[in-house]
Amino acid sequence: MAEAKLFELNNGTMKVNVSNYGCTITSLSVPDKDGKLTDIVLGFDTLEPYLKGAAPFFGCIVGRVANRIKDGKFMLNGVEYSLPINKPPNSLHGGHKGYDKVIWEVAEYKQGEKPSITFKYHSRDGEEGYPGDVHITASYTLVSKTTMRLDMEAVPENKPTPISLAQHTYWNLAGHNSGNVLDHTIQIWAKHITPVDHNTVPTGEIMPVEGTPFDFTTENKIGSRIHQVGLGYDHNYVLDCGDEKLGLKHAAKLKDPASSRTLNLWTNAPAMQFYTANYVNGIVGKGGVVYGKQSGVCLETQGFPNAINQPNFPSIVVQPGEKYKHSMLYEFSAE
Repeated sequence: MAEAKLFELNNGTMKVNVSNYGCTITSLSVPDKDGKLTDIVLGFDTLEPYLKGAAPFFGCIVGRVANRIKDGKFMLNGVEYSLPINKPPNSLHGGHKGYDKVIWEVAEYKQGEKPSITFKYHSRDGEEGYPGDVHITASYTLVSKTTMRLDMEAVPENKPTPISLAQHTYWNLAGHNSGNVLDHTIQIWAKHITPVDHNTVPTGEIMPVEGTPFDFTTENKIGSRIHQVGLGYDHNYVLDCGDEKLGLKHAAKLKDPASSRTLNLWTNAPAMQFYTANYVNGIVGKGGVVYGKQSGVCLETQGFPNAINQPNFPSIVVQPGEKYKHSMLYEFSAE
């Protein structure tokens, strides 16, 4: 059994620690407006809590299918598949032992001006109930002083299979130890969400955000209307109105007014789960800091949740020999 390890990507301005266990970002430090480096992701000081399952998907890559699959069941080419019900009554983020809980192989690790690390994983036919063998790679690269890129690819070998990977870092641009993110502002380039039922599975409807507390088409405080949406935001946004750059769409702009730290996120995925850490409660993280509710925000670019069971959603089925490609660009600044 390969061993879980930490690797550092450091270009002199930003510094990222990432593990081969779940391709997990355990820390990411970028400067604020005064040049002060701060770690802005929730996580733990050592790998042990991750290995023991203490993290609610902190920093990892989730799959084979991110988000919820209704009742843990789907039909594909006339065959019914059953998945583990790890978030009753649904299957969530790949099951009991998704890609976030396996050790990936380090395929390449480069230091220097554009440090990068590439992980690979061979997902077997029948793993967590999913059909077919799939070869997956994930590369983190510091492409400029304060920009990180993630490129994920997956190729099914012998059977069609649903694939929708997501990166599940919890961001707090004021610093991982600075309390809740309700004063952060966010803009999301989405005019629609996919509303959910009482088990947080999309109903199949695609709903305009205009005139609702889900409207972040212009910059607004996360906390300004959060009390109107139950526990908080945990919704899939349809990325349908962003400008493009390098073939990627503008998905979101997150900003902490106190430090001026800003994250602009770009992706080629069709959607993004906006999640305000509503279920985080009393987790003891780095430096003994206790993470409470809404102490971070996840911006999980993805395929639509439960797309495998919703014919009107964009398909997430990938055929053998085809390549699933999912890229994200994280541009940090201190405006």
